[in-house]
Amino acid sequence: MKHIRNFCVIAHIDHGKSTLSDRLLEFTKTISARDMQNQALDDMDLERERGITIKAHAIQLNYLHTDGQQYIFNLIDTPGHVDFSYEVSRSIAACEGALLLVDATQGIQAQTISNLYLAIDHNLEIIPILNKIDMESAMIDQVSDQIIDLIGCTKEDIILASGKTGQGVQDIMTAIVDRIPPPSGDEKGPLQALIFDSVFNSFRGVIIYYRILNGFLRKGEKVRFFNAGKDYDAEEVGILKMSLIPKEEIGCGNVGYVITGIKDAKDVKVGDTITKVSNPCEESIKGFEEVKPMVFAGIYPVENEYFEDLRDALAKLQLNDSSLVYEPETSIALGFGFRCGFLGMLHLEIIQERLSREFNQEVITTVPNVSYKALTTSGKHLIINTPNDLPEPNFLEYVEEPYISSQIITKPDYIGTIIKLCLDKRGTLIKQHYLTTDRVELQFEMPLAEIVFDFYDRLKSMTRGYASFDYHPIDYRKSDLIKLDIKLNGDNVDALTALVHRSKAESVGRRMCSKLKEILPKHQFVIAIQAAIGGKIIARETISAMRKDVTAKCYGGDISRKRKLLEKQKEGKKKMRQIGSIDVPQKAFLDVLKLDE
Repeated sequence: MKHIRNFCVIAHIDHGKSTLSDRLLEFTKTISARDMQNQALDDMDLERERGITIKAHAIQLNYLHTDGQQYIFNLIDTPGHVDFSYEVSRSIAACEGALLLVDATQGIQAQTISNLYLAIDHNLEIIPILNKIDMESAMIDQVSDQIIDLIGCTKEDIILASGKTGQGVQDIMTAIVDRIPPPSGDEKGPLQALIFDSVFNSFRGVIIYYRILNGFLRKGEKVRFFNAGKDYDAEEVGILKMSLIPKEEIGCGNVGYVITGIKDAKDVKVGDTITKVSNPCEESIKGFEEVKPMVFAGIYPVENEYFEDLRDALAKLQLNDSSLVYEPETSIALGFGFRCGFLGMLHLEIIQERLSREFNQEVITTVPNVSYKALTTSGKHLIINTPNDLPEPNFLEYVEEPYISSQIITKPDYIGTIIKLCLDKRGTLIKQHYLTTDRVELQFEMPLAEIVFDFYDRLKSMTRGYASFDYHPIDYRKSDLIKLDIKLNGDNVDALTALVHRSKAESVGRRMCSKLKEILPKHQFVIAIQAAIGGKIIARETISAMRKDVTAKCYGGDISRKRKLLEKQKEGKKKMRQIGSIDVPQKAFLDVLKLDE
């Protein structure tokens, strides 16, 4: 055990975690030069296309130290985007140390601080690394001072490195051996292993990744999932290299995988404890945080006959991404589908893309919203996940909406525009603090619903990409929210119903109507688009009918002939309007969200 080191790489998005992990793989010859590619640990095409890490990836490295001793390193490369901070919390629970990467050209960003606090809460040993020092714009002294202020280390503790050129990799390896403590645990005690990830393989079933805290696991032993209360045979155990390497036994403190032939995704819960049936442990491993979805949206198959296929696809995705939650729901406009909970808008986008690529499921996504709490006049407490769940105003005492504490780090030049944006989003400025002369931290409290759609994009464009953003939920607060219905020819489109603040209802209603007028195709009859609060119409747009020139065949003759044809057409249009159905294209549901302020 004393020659094992378990650590993860944490940083803000785009600070070079995956590139540095590539250099560590090369340095330890875990991957051959022929098989080497950028972002070697990212196994989804989507991750390479976008240049981001979506899933945390575990891999074992063998390192020969300068004193001739062989060490085993279990490295977990984590995502940097705020939407995937849940992946980071799972990785941290399985480690004793963390490499904290800071980009020398950008300095400390919001997600750097957030991930650092996560690591400190779990008592991890932090190794600060200044990355990208080979770039001309690197501010080595300034950023080093920021790191010293943040974690209270000395200048000698900071390792200067470059993930691109491989500079400083030897220093990092030495620091991992010297500074990160080896795992502690009872090798002879009952087995206690934390499940930190799982993947679905169509041939082998569910493959479970775990970290052993006490005891050991041998191939062929009967294991129990503590919280699920189910027993299975460990058909195969092994370690995680670039592929799965089977072993006879995985010892205490190590990270590995187990295949038990589980086919049903629901039987495996990330955060559960594995123990042996013959000698079970007394209690499960504590300190693993439950995932809390932030954004809810309906996902529906384009054709109702694909509903069961979509259910299977979501079950397999949930196994690979345990932060996704879903339950069945129905919609008048869209039929049968699922109400899904996501960690943010990027997470929603990624899930939609993965359903399309990995499972060939084309889906329609409804307007994303957050979860509210309501109290009825009869004293009943309700959780409102969709706007259609909200009771009528005469049965409603009050509605509470979730608030977040957000942290924005930026240059002083953009303070004015950021404060204006946050105040427009019903935010309150809590704190303004200068980290250095050219970096300022702003802290706001604001409703979660206001940042769901376009907040992050607008913040980035206003500050030319210089602002970094991070948030965490705080509580629920009373708010004057009302249900805004969108009607097409008098019929409610339940998929476009939204809960909005009373002060913004009229402007949002007007913008949604004008946006739908641009998006919806013309029909053979007039379409009235209306925004309504209860029985009161607050905005209206009209799409005129496509007209055929029925008088084209009239040559000469009296005007009454033309009038008769036009009257006949008018009657037909009127009848068609009563019985005709309006097709709302899939694009409309997402485009309506991107309302220009």
